[in-house]
Amino acid sequence: MRRRIAIAAGGLGVLALAWTGPLASAAHGSFAAHMLMHMAVVAIAAPLLALALSGTRFDPTDKGGVLFAPIPASVLELVAVWAWHAPALHAAAREATSFRIAEQGSFLLTGLILWLAAFGGRKDGTARRAAGVAGLLLTSMHMTLLGVLLAVTPRALYAGSHHGHGPFGPLQDQHLGGVIMLLVGGVAYLAGGLYLLAGLLRRDDQTVAEEAERCG
Repeated sequence: MRRRIAIAAGGLGVLALAWTGPLASAAHGSFAAHMLMHMAVVAIAAPLLALALSGTRFDPTDKGGVLFAPIPASVLELVAVWAWHAPALHAAAREATSFRIAEQGSFLLTGLILWLAAFGGRKDGTARRAAGVAGLLLTSMHMTLLGVLLAVTPRALYAGSHHGHGPFGPLQDQHLGGVIMLLVGGVAYLAGGLYLLAGLLRRDDQTVAEEAERCG
């Protein structure tokens, strides 16, 4: 119980740092800072909160139906992430408080749903974990793709929202943001998927050993 509380406190602490600290102020004028705030929410805070909730009476996974199925949850996060990085919506989130709240809330909600879909639940363990591997790897792929596109494009897509924070111009700031998404987002979801896959392989090896022992 204490471990879960510590994990939850860590997740809430990351959210507090992302949304109320200097990073939140820098995010108004820097795409890289905005991306770092985004990654802190979906790739650090969301999995910590999901791990704290998973398997408890507050875990909504088993009763959530298709919403908490890993593949649909991954598609839901894909839609949220790519939509909010469309230049018009991204600019609105950088400039208007209401849009920024909607953006950050949707990032947290979709991230939490996906991580819970992969790690949560108290039944259908093997099938859910297998689907969780696919869902997390799919998310890693689309975040890696978006990160690469932002990091290599020769055109500044968010120049209108760049207010000169830091030493970079709009294009360099965008490239740095793409690298942050690629390294933090892509790697975090990949690591989650590989962790689940390793657990499934260990479970299969244990099952084989138990069957061999019974046959012997």
